[in-house]
Amino acid sequence: MVDWNLAVATATRLVRPGPEVGRDEAREVVAELRRHAKASEEHVRAYTRMIPEGTEPHDTPVLVVDRAGWIRANVAGFRELLTPLLGKMQDRRSANPGSAVLGAVGGKVTGVELGMLLSFLASRILGQYETFAPATPDLPGGPGGGRLLLVAPNIVHVERELDVSPHDFRLWVCLHEETHRTQFTAVPWLRDHLQGEIQSFLAATDVDPGTVVERLREAAQTLAGGRPEAEEGEPAPSFVELVQTPEQREILGRLTAVMSLLEGHADYVMDGVGPQVVPSVAEIREKFQQRRARGASRVDLALRKLLGLDAKLRQYRDGERFVRAVVDEVGMDGFNRVWTSPNTLPTKTEIAAPADWIARVHRKADS
Repeated sequence: MVDWNLAVATATRLVRPGPEVGRDEAREVVAELRRHAKASEEHVRAYTRMIPEGTEPHDTPVLVVDRAGWIRANVAGFRELLTPLLGKMQDRRSANPGSAVLGAVGGKVTGVELGMLLSFLASRILGQYETFAPATPDLPGGPGGGRLLLVAPNIVHVERELDVSPHDFRLWVCLHEETHRTQFTAVPWLRDHLQGEIQSFLAATDVDPGTVVERLREAAQTLAGGRPEAEEGEPAPSFVELVQTPEQREILGRLTAVMSLLEGHADYVMDGVGPQVVPSVAEIREKFQQRRARGASRVDLALRKLLGLDAKLRQYRDGERFVRAVVDEVGMDGFNRVWTSPNTLPTKTEIAAPADWIARVHRKADS
């Protein structure tokens, strides 16, 4: 169904080269990122008051990788998550004559397409807490497969583009990614909850090829002709959103809320800790926000919309507003009730209305 090796080969071949860095400078970048990741553990713990239960953050390794390393890690993650769905699709195809040939051809096409997507993303990701991928000899993982990836060439590229202090920027990035590592190590049910939601989303996928093709055709027509039924000012859906079933949209709403929480919390912590340990944090934040808002070329912006990446930028903004509003109202310990169970996670509606989450989780619990 997917030629994973071809996906890695395609992405590695197409990915843009990183910035020019001498050997000695490259070693120093890697060493400094490792030091900052270690230092960030205590900063994030002290600020968030989140303490890992049984698993220390350093039990999940920090891997400083290049763009090709990020590609290999993410292909492993995709493969792990998609295995149940691909198995179901393979069973459906095996009943059809000629399915073996069609499957082989389709797997190569899908491998190339996935490789093209990953080549686009590989030059843009600064860091990532990888939650689901299995450990491999060249990409070790902690308990449950968790590992923290820091993409060195991308960090160097952005710090040069923004013309900010490399030392400060690298620590600032590590604070954000370390917050994600702390979220998953301090909240032991979070990984399984997210994996369950993702698997439910995939299980709701209609594996009938004719249905999928029809939905893709409708999506293409909608994107080409506009969406007359949309409310004025409402953002048009991404291609990913348009090919979902109603059940998937419901699941995606829950996933969007969780991802908004995680990304917004990381941004909030990064900026909260920043003034204490990153002298130029205000300059970095201002320039980084301008960079986010500016976007890039028209092709780049079109790809962002097609893949739904513009929605991820909204997650940072909306999630950070939610966290800030809740902490301002009930304090950090009050906010941390969000990590009690899946039932205390905010809904998509509550992300936009923090007072509703406070009323549901705090006032009912305290009454």
